[in-house]
Amino acid sequence: MRAAERDSAAEGDRAAEGEAPVAPRGAARLRAPLGLWALWGGGLVLLLLSVAVTITIGPSDIRVTDVWGVVAGHAGWDVHTGLSPIREGIVWDLRLPRTVLAAVCGAGLGVCGAVMQSLLRNPLADPYVLGVSSGASTGAVLVAVLGVGGGALTLPAGAFLGALVSFVLVLALAYASGATNERVLLAGVAGMQLFSALTSFIVMSSANAEQTRGVLFWLLGSLADAHWSDVAFCGGALALVMVVCLAYAHHLDAFTFGQEAAASLGVSVRRVRFVLLTVTALLTAALVSAAGAIGFVGLVLPHAARAVVGPGHRSLLPTTAVAGAVFLVWVDTAARTLLDPQEVPVGVVTSLIGVPCFAFILHRSRSVR
Repeated sequence: MRAAERDSAAEGDRAAEGEAPVAPRGAARLRAPLGLWALWGGGLVLLLLSVAVTITIGPSDIRVTDVWGVVAGHAGWDVHTGLSPIREGIVWDLRLPRTVLAAVCGAGLGVCGAVMQSLLRNPLADPYVLGVSSGASTGAVLVAVLGVGGGALTLPAGAFLGALVSFVLVLALAYASGATNERVLLAGVAGMQLFSALTSFIVMSSANAEQTRGVLFWLLGSLADAHWSDVAFCGGALALVMVVCLAYAHHLDAFTFGQEAAASLGVSVRRVRFVLLTVTALLTAALVSAAGAIGFVGLVLPHAARAVVGPGHRSLLPTTAVAGAVFLVWVDTAARTLLDPQEVPVGVVTSLIGVPCFAFILHRSRSVR
């Protein structure tokens, strides 16, 4: 007990002096640049292989070499795959955009979760803590059930606008009341409950059985309607947010010790928090508008990555992104094949996997302490 107290005190002294927090012992060997680059390189290779292999899983007889051939052909190379136009369409128009979007969503949710947990100094924070998913749900049902927009708005566009409205409302409420971590979380809970109630009211009062089933499937997370435009939109948002978050990596390290410690190290707490809350909320809104609310990815994976590479965000954020991408690619494959021909919402599968994993992480953290 006294040794643990001495370690904690020493860590706090290092924070006050501007030094980085000490990584867990198990992650020490991966903090070296060579080890990190090897980890990320291996993760990217695993991601590419996962995408190629999962596309072949399904009722159509498609091989990994066929996948590479179709991709090479669309890239401009003179490659003859021998596939019929229908099977080429299955690879390029159906499975590949869905699988790539799954990778983008997994990476984005993981990064947003890692940022929110450090920024709010709360291990239970996830990308949806600001009520973005609830606002997206309300926007989606307004378009799908009530026909708001008169046909000019698609369901993803309505979801994105709803997510933005929710975020602005929550942020205004939080900053009007002082913008401490606790008040940001409370404002997020209030916004989440408000828009969830609005969604339920609209569905119960106006939707028929078919609309209710479609909305429910989307609310639980689904990548079935993925298109290349969704991949481009979400991928661009992920790239932009990743650059911003990596630029603020040292600030996030300081936030790990609390707002006072970050301010003592010269961090502009209000400005940095506003920027990071905004960019992560925008990325979350983009992902939710394309795939619905996929739970537990942004909650569990940052903890798993932190156990491997330590708390430093320059190593944590890329590791979480790669792990989230690989994870969701395989989860989405399971969701579309487990009960074939019926599809399971991907959010259901992530929750079934995420809850036991999170329980294990909690038990492990208790044992370490």
